[in-house]
Amino acid sequence: MSYGDGTRSVHAGLPAPEPGQPFLPGPVFAAPYHLDPATGPGPNGYGRPDNPTRRHLEAAIGELEGGEARAFASGQAAITAVLMTALRPGDTVLMPADGYYAVRSFAASTLDELGVHVSYVPTAGPYPSFEGVRLLLLETPSNPGLDVCDVAELAAAARAAGALVAVDNTTATPLGQRPLDLGADISVASGTKALTGHSDLLLGYVATRDAGLLERITTWRTQTGAIPGAFDAWLAHRSLATLDLRLARQSANAAGIAVALAARSDVERVRWPGLPDDPSYVVAERQMRRIPGLVSVDLGSAERAAAFLKASKLVFAATSFGGLHTSADRRAQWGDDTPPGFLRVSCGVEDTADLVADITAALDAAHGAA
Repeated sequence: MSYGDGTRSVHAGLPAPEPGQPFLPGPVFAAPYHLDPATGPGPNGYGRPDNPTRRHLEAAIGELEGGEARAFASGQAAITAVLMTALRPGDTVLMPADGYYAVRSFAASTLDELGVHVSYVPTAGPYPSFEGVRLLLLETPSNPGLDVCDVAELAAAARAAGALVAVDNTTATPLGQRPLDLGADISVASGTKALTGHSDLLLGYVATRDAGLLERITTWRTQTGAIPGAFDAWLAHRSLATLDLRLARQSANAAGIAVALAARSDVERVRWPGLPDDPSYVVAERQMRRIPGLVSVDLGSAERAAAFLKASKLVFAATSFGGLHTSADRRAQWGDDTPPGFLRVSCGVEDTADLVADITAALDAAHGAA
């Protein structure tokens, strides 16, 4: 039977019901486990490769992504595992020029030093030939610009040329789009953001349907030790139950905020793929199951952006995104190639009318800033 998003989010990865047991077992804290004196380890031998709490979480994420998943200590650890297991000296990787800055920084230092050829292309394209490319890394919607690319079209072309395709699914989450269904080999994401959505843990994951890729990813994690702790894994699994509810409110808030911002003459540019006049709208409507709760806006100057954040009562000045509380940060201060007044606004789950009223008042208060 095919269930809806809310049902899948609530039940994903839970063990079979057993009288007297909780719905979601508590976290298992262990480094060593008892071994059979003769045959050695059973399902658990040592805490780095083996933890039942982490396996429950991986089963849940795998159900939502439509593949098998491996959880990591952070999104950066997860995407590092993909890059380091897929690429060898002399290989070429094509990655988004407008994607997450920390990934570009890793590529420009570590991958370059290892002899991997790194090429960049904007998420919106145009894309070059994929001949000779070992790995195509996409990030859609891009962070922080919110451009969208056609995953199915690009994945088909890249795989025809012999390239692996990985999609950073952080912004969309598996309820927003399923890259594996669209032809990607790998879906990788930071679970720190909207997936877990409570701003209280760091998490990453890799999902795939390719047994060989999964084995290499698992070996990399075991050897490097980039695992999430048992309590973080349990918190993440608990938080998945409300994913559908949280995303629905965040998306509704993004729609309300985007419309309000777009109507103002003192706002230079607004991006949200759900706006009919947004450059990404056509592809997003065709490809995505829901539009995420992120809005990007250019307020013209760093001073005005700061004045807006100081004036707002509901928008916290903070990095990261996807949490319960609406927040915003000026991306140029982190290394993104964005205008000085560019803000990434992460919509929380407050009432839409309250957020729109607060943002409107804060913009009015910041109107005189340089």
